[in-house]
Amino acid sequence: MNDRMKQQNKIQLYNDAQIRTLWNSDQEKWYISIVDVIAVLTDSKNPQVYWRVLKKRLLKEGNQTVTNCNALKMLAADGKMRKTDVADTEQLFRLIQSVPSPKAEPFKLWLAQVAAERLDEMQDPELSIDRALNQYLELGYSENWINQRLKSIEVRKELTDEWKKRGLKEGIQFATLTNIITKAWADKTTKEYKILKGLKKENLRDNMTNTELILNMLAEASAKDISEAVQPENFEQSKQVAKQGGNVAKVAREELEAKTGKKVVSPLNAKNILDGKSTKQLKDNSDEEK
Repeated sequence: MNDRMKQQNKIQLYNDAQIRTLWNSDQEKWYISIVDVIAVLTDSKNPQVYWRVLKKRLLKEGNQTVTNCNALKMLAADGKMRKTDVADTEQLFRLIQSVPSPKAEPFKLWLAQVAAERLDEMQDPELSIDRALNQYLELGYSENWINQRLKSIEVRKELTDEWKKRGLKEGIQFATLTNIITKAWADKTTKEYKILKGLKKENLRDNMTNTELILNMLAEASAKDISEAVQPENFEQSKQVAKQGGNVAKVAREELEAKTGKKVVSPLNAKNILDGKSTKQLKDNSDEEK
């Protein structure tokens, strides 16, 4: 849930009221804090109590919408990430029917607009790239790194679009092919790579150095170009293509390492980079731990 490129928390305003939302790029849908919506619709002094009572009543009635609602971590009033009940836009439309409020119809229009704007952004990559640019700047990444990262997003999308054309499915198949590419060029599986960098739920690409990003892009761009050329007919053939694409970047990595005498795949992660630590410092620390 911490992966910035897959899920993004965002505060949205409705008539100056703050609505906590979370965009899930895998499911391509918004999840919205139900308590925040209750606060807008009812002007209740304690929307959490209002929601608990309403939720209990709807559950007793066997309301499937409430049963299917999830709890996700969102920023609470105390500044901490706490779990709160959320609903997607379709679920919210149904829940709003159970809340008597003159604000229901205008809120529904706002909700529909929120969903439409994100769909527009998905159709126009420049909008999502602008969003990502601002987020990385706020986090403190260098402009040089950000340029590489945004390019890597573009390359990745081109590759996944190619996979979709070949009839491959998002989820386990995409993850398997990505792992093959990573293993081929970096000599590490995605899991091993993340362990090296001391990562858990964090996004691996968000923690790559410029050189790592460039080689990863070369691997994914090569896999896409080879796939377009040979047109694999099934998943097994696509796995072979993924390895071939990764091998292109492996050759480049090995040649660079031979010229510089330095390993490209390193334990440097975003925290280290943003704190200004050098590769030498990290190596020295690693040697001391051994």
